[in-house]
Amino acid sequence: MAILSSMLFSLGGFINAIFAKKFDDIAFIPTFVLTPLTYLGGVFYSIQQLPDPWRTLSKINPILNMVDTFRYGMLGISDINIYFGLSLVLSLFILLFIWCLVLLQKGIGLRS
Repeated sequence: MAILSSMLFSLGGFINAIFAKKFDDIAFIPTFVLTPLTYLGGVFYSIQQLPDPWRTLSKINPILNMVDTFRYGMLGISDINIYFGLSLVLSLFILLFIWCLVLLQKGIGLRS
């Protein structure tokens, strides 16, 4: 799961870099997407402590699935179904990998 998560983040960073026009544009995704997902991802607490609408929303958060599946591998404790988490992260990896291939084949963001 650690390798799959690192590959998923690297593909996300690659897509972010392709669409960034200036160096300052790269900070948009980490600031406004990754930070809120991390805080709702169960990194610092169990999602069982969240109220029901936030708990339901957190279950589709890919960072929660990464963290919880990794936590299960290390500690044997999990808040969600680890097979769902693994399949969600693997599906996102495949989706981002195909998206990267399409962007590279079209030449988007490449300088000539």
